[in-house]
Amino acid sequence: MAETAYLTVEDLHVHFQGRKRIFQAAPPPIKAVNGVSFEIPAGKTFGLVGESGSGKSTIARALLRLAPIKDGSVKVANAEVTEFDASDIKDYRAQVQVVFQDPYSSLNPSLVVSEIVGELITEHRGIPKGDERDRMVGDLLEQVGLGRHFLERFPYELSGGQRQRIAIARALSVQPDMIICDEATSALDVSIQSQVINLLEDIQEQTGVSFLFIAHDLSVVRHISHDVGVLYLGYLVESGPSERVYTETAHPYTAMLLAAEPIPDPERQKRRAAVRRIYQIDAEPPSPANMPKGCPFTNRCALVMDICHDEMPGVTEVQGGGTTRCHLHTSGPKLNGASVIPLLLEHSQGQ
Repeated sequence: MAETAYLTVEDLHVHFQGRKRIFQAAPPPIKAVNGVSFEIPAGKTFGLVGESGSGKSTIARALLRLAPIKDGSVKVANAEVTEFDASDIKDYRAQVQVVFQDPYSSLNPSLVVSEIVGELITEHRGIPKGDERDRMVGDLLEQVGLGRHFLERFPYELSGGQRQRIAIARALSVQPDMIICDEATSALDVSIQSQVINLLEDIQEQTGVSFLFIAHDLSVVRHISHDVGVLYLGYLVESGPSERVYTETAHPYTAMLLAAEPIPDPERQKRRAAVRRIYQIDAEPPSPANMPKGCPFTNRCALVMDICHDEMPGVTEVQGGGTTRCHLHTSGPKLNGASVIPLLLEHSQGQ
């Protein structure tokens, strides 16, 4: 039985118009997101990974209606988000909350915790400031592993991990159906990261909330996500079940990211080093304002073919679930949805 999708993104495009200079033609638009599609079932986590500038945070902002959507569809519980008016957006932002990367800059430094968390309860749930609201805030603090004695603390009195827990409590205060975590653990120490990840998993088990989890750390994304999407210059080049993406990788870019991740296994690390050597890792990616005719990964790819320079690959179904966009699956070796890793290892041995 197929799982019901809470969030459905279809063919999403987000372009930003460059700044026009006097006596000069308008510059080409910056194509930040190009035809991205994915689903997040109710109560599940979708991880989004990619290098800086790949479009991860732009997708998050587009879903929150904070970035302009040029084309495509975003549906939440079958409601079309792109058609919402101002009153609809207020209700929508109670359903879909966000936890940002830097918990200090996202919390008002002039307010104590009871106000930071409580103001959303008043705004969206109509409960005025007072004992009842403070009791609800205290319950939320305990839910995220903090005590009620934090109610009168200011953000500067808290550690980074404590501030991020406050941000999570604030997101939970309106009883959302989905939370977007935009690099929510990247500014934290490794030990604190694991505590926050475990907290998010516990919250999901208790409340059934869905997560869009955006991060650079591939191991963190693998641990928390049911499904993973890999972004490169605004294109979703691979997506699918987390274990399949990590063990039966279908796209050369995903393989490059994984090859750069250290693992405590000398034999596997040796194979990853061999794969890493065949990439043009130092090559500059093309500009989003001047995208190439074909695949944007051509100047870094270890398995580039002539067709890659001429055509952007279409979507191919992957064995084990998910999709990829790579000509290797339809031209040349015709992998037909199989893993690209054996081909990369073979290529590395031939050099």
